Amino acid sequence: MYKGGRPNPLARVLNRVSAVLFSAGRLVPDGWVTLEVPGRRSGRTVSFPLVAVGHDGQRYLVSMLGEDTNWVRNVRAAGMRAVLRHRDSRHVRLEEVDRTTTAPILRRYIAAAPGARPHIPVDRRAPLEEFERIAPRYPVFRIVPGENNR
Repeated sequence: MYKGGRPNPLARVLNRVSAVLFSAGRLVPDGWVTLEVPGRRSGRTVSFPLVAVGHDGQRYLVSMLGEDTNWVRNVRAAGMRAVLRHRDSRHVRLEEVDRTTTAPILRRYIAAAPGARPHIPVDRRAPLEEFERIAPRYPVFRIVPGENNR
């Protein structure tokens, strides 16, 4: 559904439906959120369904398709500011995490996000060393609460 790192028409429809469900926070786990960020070209708010994972008392977003994704580019273009929705809206700042430290977060992520497993070439039960090997390919962002939370 993501040939070449891009969603096909079915994946786009499913992403839209998922964004609505994740935003409402109904019928989905707590970590399933919708990221809203201005489009880097259009300026219009774009919504992306994502899975936020907890690790060592912090929450993180992971790009399951790697570096070359629209949500990652849009977040960077927006100065790392965004809105996360799950029942309510939270203004957040995202801090990119040094990829030499993200292996444990990636392991938690593929355990919590079954849809990501086909895109990350490590078994969820693999030793941490396997995650360290692939970590440089997957951006990870720490979620920091913003000043304007509603």
